[in-house]
Amino acid sequence: MKVPDLPLIDVFGRGGALKSSWYGDCLPSRDFPMLVDLYQQGRLDLDAFVSEEIGIGDVEAAFEKMHHGDVLRSVVVL
Repeated sequence: MKVPDLPLIDVFGRGGALKSSWYGDCLPSRDFPMLVDLYQQGRLDLDAFVSEEIGIGDVEAAFEKMHHGDVLRSVVVL
């Protein structure tokens, strides 16, 4: 995979900066309550991200499906 060129003079020449993030730098204590509120208000459709509900015995198969792009998210129901 070829990494695209980044015009550093354009970024830094205008006062820009590079910052790394891991999963968007989520701060659970701040962000989770906000996401729960949005979901409860019907403004965040988390259900659309669930492709299937599975049992605990189906976890390995679910990872295979996700790896192959067959599902977006599998939720384990105990």
